[in-house]
Amino acid sequence: MVRGKTQMKRIENATSRQVTFSKRRNGLLKKAFELSVLCDAEVALIIFSTRGKLYEFASSSMKDTIERYMRHMKDNRTKPTEQNLQHLKTEAENMMKKIELLEVSRRKLLGEGLGSCTLEELQQIEQQLERSVSSIRARKTQVFKEQIERLKEKEKVLAAENAKLCEKYGMKQWKRSNEQKENVPYDESSPSSDVETELFIGPPEGRTKRFLQPN
Repeated sequence: MVRGKTQMKRIENATSRQVTFSKRRNGLLKKAFELSVLCDAEVALIIFSTRGKLYEFASSSMKDTIERYMRHMKDNRTKPTEQNLQHLKTEAENMMKKIELLEVSRRKLLGEGLGSCTLEELQQIEQQLERSVSSIRARKTQVFKEQIERLKEKEKVLAAENAKLCEKYGMKQWKRSNEQKENVPYDESSPSSDVETELFIGPPEGRTKRFLQPN
């Protein structure tokens, strides 16, 4: 019978998980032993079960093998190989050369150290500066436009808020003025309150003359 491919995930059934652990543990210990004998290799194997039980195999001494492993890791961390040292040295030299070239270029752009420059080099520096100035001015113009657009948007918002406030408080002021006019007390001495109460018979001209005659 052909066995199906085992899926690499945790076995949920506890009994099946324990059976698989025992079989594969024994197989792993056997392979470690065979590797140490057939290939004359120093092998150390440590296994802890889910319950914390220890299973181990060492072709010589477990302690000696672990100490050897620790020394090997320490040496690799603290003592880089000769090839790595040469590579780091080459990278450092290249980086120093790039820094020197950048420093010379920066001084020339600032107008310093131009005595050794040829006419062609000076023309290149001039063209580079002109391109830089053009880029700076373009960016400056763009920033100005963006600021103007933001100010315009802010102006629209403030204008809308102002209109709302005028509409709100303007209507209240208009209503308050009308209420004040309606609540003004009647004044009998005011000219507008003079009313002719005497009966007069005759044409209007006579009535007008009567008002004009002194008392």
